[in-house]
Amino acid sequence: MSASLLPVQPVDPGAASTRHVLVVDDSRAQRHMVSMQLRRWGYRVTECESGDAGLAICADEPVDIIISDWMMPGLTGLEFCRKFRDLGRESYGYFVLLTSKSETTEIADGLEAGADDFLTKPVASSELRARLRAGERMLAMQAELLTKNRVIASTLIELQKLYDSLDRDLIEARKLQQTLIRDRVRDFGWARASLILRNSGRVGGDLVGSFRVDDDRVAVYSIDVSGHGVASAMMTARLAGFLTGSSPDQNLAYDKSPTGAQVLLPPDAVAERFNRLMLEEIQAEQYFTMVFAIVDRALGTVSLSQAGHPHPYILRGDGGVQTLGQGGLPIGLIPGAGYDSYHADIAPGDRLLLVSDGFTECPLPSGQDFGEEGMLLSLRRSAHLSGADLLEALVWDLSQQSGSDSFPDDVSGIVLDLL
Repeated sequence: MSASLLPVQPVDPGAASTRHVLVVDDSRAQRHMVSMQLRRWGYRVTECESGDAGLAICADEPVDIIISDWMMPGLTGLEFCRKFRDLGRESYGYFVLLTSKSETTEIADGLEAGADDFLTKPVASSELRARLRAGERMLAMQAELLTKNRVIASTLIELQKLYDSLDRDLIEARKLQQTLIRDRVRDFGWARASLILRNSGRVGGDLVGSFRVDDDRVAVYSIDVSGHGVASAMMTARLAGFLTGSSPDQNLAYDKSPTGAQVLLPPDAVAERFNRLMLEEIQAEQYFTMVFAIVDRALGTVSLSQAGHPHPYILRGDGGVQTLGQGGLPIGLIPGAGYDSYHADIAPGDRLLLVSDGFTECPLPSGQDFGEEGMLLSLRRSAHLSGADLLEALVWDLSQQSGSDSFPDDVSGIVLDLL
């Protein structure tokens, strides 16, 4: 090749002198001519005379740009390119094929093998420089992408560590929350309370419980705090402290009489107390729904207040199902909200059931919710069951209807069997 085809150019101070260029050609004159020009432009150059030798160099060194002849003895430039792409390097290598071929199908073969660009022999200096600049741009973009990917990978590792730590904390929080309803079955002698609580996440915002008032009265309640995350779980823990049967002094359901004795408030007054507590003292960006009920065996009655919670049910001893309440406002939304008390007769053999909206608002494949109608149908099917068996049957029925035993909301309930 004539030296006039590659005139000597002045050194370009803007060139990336750290770039490593491999020139592969079985023609020593062609290699030297291209390499001389590359060195003048500030590149670090390695030469070799065959595709096999070039492949060995690429396997050992991070070559940035490869300029290879197409037609060579042994491994052709096309085969060399294909094997180079199979090396699986982290950094990209810009591959230029030197060729006298101009057929469209042959160029397509080169692209298919992994070539980035082509130079026609004899090589013109200006065209070589333009191809190198294009390669520089691609390598710069690829290096920037690798850097960003490393940052993303590092960030994901840190996030995973944080998630694992948070998950461990949530697992412990779940254990603590479960202690709020440690006694899944409580025997009051003439009545027995059975509880179920299934959180949709690690922790949830549902709370169910009961406490003994005196020999003839038992209070039961079901609470659903808005949301079902950490904040909701913390709120349920706080509310549980206000409904403890072991410390009537701290129980919001009690008030002191003029003589200093602890007196149980009617259910509507309990709901109003909680509403004031939420709005005037706690002042959290949360609210909750609740049913608070008092069963009196001496009077044979149940008195309850419903505050935005699903309707309570009485399952009669003869298999009938009665729905109680008229809805009411959630607690913690409206200052001065009023609540009503509802009364119904109840007798041995009957069961009082309170459930959260994790049952009634559970979505079904049809696009509808399980709803009050679904609850009534399920209760009629399970009317012969009592206690924990009844609650488990309801959950099983819900999973069958929804097509999954993983529910989108917390599912909780309490049933009080009158013995």
